[in-house]
Amino acid sequence: MARILIIDDDKLICQSLSLVARHNGYEATSSHTLVEGLERATTEPFDAIFLDVNMPDGNGLDFLSKLPKLNSAPEIIIMTGYGDPHGAELAIKCGAWDYLEKGASVNEITLSLLRALQYREQKHAGNGTNNETTIKRDGIVGSSACLKECLDLVAQAAISDASVLITGETGTGKELFARAVHQNSPRRNKKFVVVDCAALQENLVEGMLFGHEKGAFTNADHAREGLICQANGGTLFLDEVGEMPLSLQKVFLRVLQEHRFLPLGSNHEVESDFRLVAATNRNLDDMVKNGHFRSDLLFRISTFVIGLPSFRERAEDITELARYHADKICEHYGTPCKEFSPDFLKMLTAYSWPGNVRELVNTLERTIATARFELTLFPKHLPIQLRIEVTKTGIKRESPSRQPTEQSGSSNLPQLHELRDSIYANAEKQYLHDLMAITDNNVAEACRVSGLSSSRFYALLKKQGIQLQH
Repeated sequence: MARILIIDDDKLICQSLSLVARHNGYEATSSHTLVEGLERATTEPFDAIFLDVNMPDGNGLDFLSKLPKLNSAPEIIIMTGYGDPHGAELAIKCGAWDYLEKGASVNEITLSLLRALQYREQKHAGNGTNNETTIKRDGIVGSSACLKECLDLVAQAAISDASVLITGETGTGKELFARAVHQNSPRRNKKFVVVDCAALQENLVEGMLFGHEKGAFTNADHAREGLICQANGGTLFLDEVGEMPLSLQKVFLRVLQEHRFLPLGSNHEVESDFRLVAATNRNLDDMVKNGHFRSDLLFRISTFVIGLPSFRERAEDITELARYHADKICEHYGTPCKEFSPDFLKMLTAYSWPGNVRELVNTLERTIATARFELTLFPKHLPIQLRIEVTKTGIKRESPSRQPTEQSGSSNLPQLHELRDSIYANAEKQYLHDLMAITDNNVAEACRVSGLSSSRFYALLKKQGIQLQH
């Protein structure tokens, strides 16, 4: 029997959702705070969780990221009293199964729950049949939840020939993931051909990609096989695909569709059975809107999309990553392995790493060179600019109020969005009080005057902590 947990401070909502669950033969239990809900979800196995957004002790969306990491990995259905497109986007990105408003019908709620449990059952059945998929992950180090999600996508993409687009900031390891897709695919024994689109010269690019016959142009003393032809049977990796010239995008789109092309100076088309993996640190959707990237090409290259997290989003991996790369660097230079002092690791963790893993590797190489024959690394060995940055950030966090008295007015000034949200919330609360006063607490009349639905009206009352007077 499936077990359902309902986390909502509204007891009436809990009762209603419990009835829906039990009517379908499931066991249901409720918690009225986020703390209580997390404690139960941590100590008891659940198959699905209904989670309210506005709770007395916090926001359910902030709490959401902790739930998929539980051993039972329940499916999460968000329930909210008022719709918020940004909240819906955040919920789906954090792995929620569905995002429902509390005005949803019983049928909608039931269908969402049934589909979530059906998916869960199917997923578990697949895991039981295939056991856990083990993939080759050379150079990809870490065990954070967001990294595991990316590796799951690598495993899914590897078994097909569909195009893969890998996105992420500079230094996040896009080429490592591209190679992982190749190494775990049936094409692993063929070539992995890299094309750096940022380095392509527009006047030479077609010859590099498609190859050319002898005499096709000045100085073409002999025929040359292009990179696309070299990738036959293997994987073609377009690094920084957002830098591909527009003039080439149309030509490459046809190659991607037909897997055939015409080398320069030739009258005969050549076929190449390649699998495409592309990577970019740019927002291709924005480039399409601005006319800098073809929408039809974007559709073609993004059958699978693997969005890599920044280093800031996987801070729990830093010790493992630092250990792996430090050992690798020491082995390369033939020096003894270095120990890390607690303060050294603390400073690595406190730094923001705008250059991501690549910056970490470069920093460690410089640090180990600085330490030379010393066996333990201390913060003193780190680059001075990194130490300054971490120290300045720490001072800002620890003493935000240490400002001269004459500057206290400006230092206490809130950010614009905070001021705007506060004004809006106060105005909304006053409006509701005035509305209830002029309608003499008549809900139907209040909804008519305000133009709100009853579910939205009740949600606003709950949000502002207003009790109906009878």
